Amino acid sequence: MAGRARILVVDDTPRNAKLLADLLAANGFEVSTAASGPEALEHLRKEPADLVVLDVVMPGMNGYDVCREIRRAEDTGYLPVILVTALDPDEERIRGLEAGADDFLTKPVNLGEVLGRVRSLLRIRALHETVREQAAQLAVWNRDLAQRVAEQVSELERLSYLKRFLSPQVAEAISAGGMEILRPHRRRVTVVFIDLRGFTGFAESAEPEEVMELLREYHAELGRLVVLHEGTLERFTGDGLMVFFNDPIELADPERRAVLMALEMRAAVGRLQESWRRRGYTLELGIGITNGYATLGAIGFEQRQDYAAIGTVTNQAARLCEAASGGQILVSERTRALVESFVETEPVGDLVLKGFQRAVSAHNVVCASERRA
Repeated sequence: MAGRARILVVDDTPRNAKLLADLLAANGFEVSTAASGPEALEHLRKEPADLVVLDVVMPGMNGYDVCREIRRAEDTGYLPVILVTALDPDEERIRGLEAGADDFLTKPVNLGEVLGRVRSLLRIRALHETVREQAAQLAVWNRDLAQRVAEQVSELERLSYLKRFLSPQVAEAISAGGMEILRPHRRRVTVVFIDLRGFTGFAESAEPEEVMELLREYHAELGRLVVLHEGTLERFTGDGLMVFFNDPIELADPERRAVLMALEMRAAVGRLQESWRRRGYTLELGIGITNGYATLGAIGFEQRQDYAAIGTVTNQAARLCEAASGGQILVSERTRALVESFVETEPVGDLVLKGFQRAVSAHNVVCASERRA
């Protein structure tokens, strides 16, 4: 602390104050003096000190009173104070401790002892200041951590909210990279259209509550499989779903994921059909799958937007779905060529699809192949 520590010597006897001040200054300390208690307190208000050497016996305001005032002030509450007294050491020590003193010197003072006590208390003060700084830094870290946690919780809540209206992939992409993902872009995708045969007639004859209950079961099963296979759900339209693979997250095997998802969807709806039949509903699943290039991005208006895939590939998947009989999964020829190693298919011939001038060669996916990894 030498060269940096500031010490205030308080003594109403100029000779005593000068003796201590000269000793401390000679050992590298910055020293100020005060001749009375009020002067000492005024000095501390204007100029901070690192330690006070305080005479006990002074006219008007004695050393004990000055020490108590030092302890009451917020800025000096932890300031080290050494009391100097010529009175009974034991009695004065008790009174000094009650006033808040840290150490004591008895007159006539031993100059070596003065330096030892001063240096010892300054080391303690330095440690105390270090602890205070660390506590303040810890408080800042805790505040920052609490803020980061709050921001992360808010982001998770925002992401969870987005996932209710967007596919998980789109929601996470928006959360991670902002709105850039919504800009129109072109990419090769595999598109899957799914709907129920007989749903229109069922919806016309059944009560609205029955329709909603069935759709909840149906959407829950199919939605779970879309998420499991990392598909992007473009939209629900009653019993119809459109799912595409390879956007906004690029996948190594979009065709494989699409076909395996369709097989699991057919099996899931087969389990639901048992319950539906008992309730008098006759519904069957039809699926169409193809692959090709599409333009993807946000469509809609400022208050409401959807993430969509637009192109011939989506139209062809929709028309294949329309052409599928109950329980069929129809795939285009180019899609079959990419999945034939792990599924068994059967040709259904060339189909004339609405909106397409040329017939489309289609195949029905029968089951997963035993050779499938």
